[in-house]
Amino acid sequence: MKETFFNLINYLKNPVLEKDTNQDINYRFKIFFYILFISILTGIIITPIFALFEEMNWINMDNHKVEELFAGMNKLLIILMGAIIVPAIEEVIFRGPITAFKTPKSFKIGFYVLTLLFGFVHITNFDFTTSVLLLSPILVLPQLLVGGYFGYVRVRFGLHWSILLHGSYNCFFILLSFLPES
Repeated sequence: MKETFFNLINYLKNPVLEKDTNQDINYRFKIFFYILFISILTGIIITPIFALFEEMNWINMDNHKVEELFAGMNKLLIILMGAIIVPAIEEVIFRGPITAFKTPKSFKIGFYVLTLLFGFVHITNFDFTTSVLLLSPILVLPQLLVGGYFGYVRVRFGLHWSILLHGSYNCFFILLSFLPES
């Protein structure tokens, strides 16, 4: 796990277009689950900052667009949309084109630009206010980081793996949201 974490961090510092040559399915699932755990931990660590921002009246999480989108949907439809359809679409848009950049310089630029676009498109989940715009780098930090993680998996293992990772990540948080509040 520790090695995977450091490989991931080093990759984000210097992304390269290089597939993982180890085709063993057990190896790939092991790395997949390590990165899924790292992704979930990233979200769990960063998300409490939002509660602080809300407590300070800088943002209003009651108007989050994802909640509006899923309002009135049954749980199965929420999982279908949030853990299958949306991740597949987002991965095709934001991770699919990454491997089209063939030179090291263009790949690095493409990787970072697509990761930033993925992250910042999620600012549309919030009502636009001055506070939201000023805090946007922090508000989309989870998406920026996991977007990099998804990009790593996409390049190393393939697009279908990044779709699976993104869907699993979303599914974890969707299922968590179904737990009753105490």
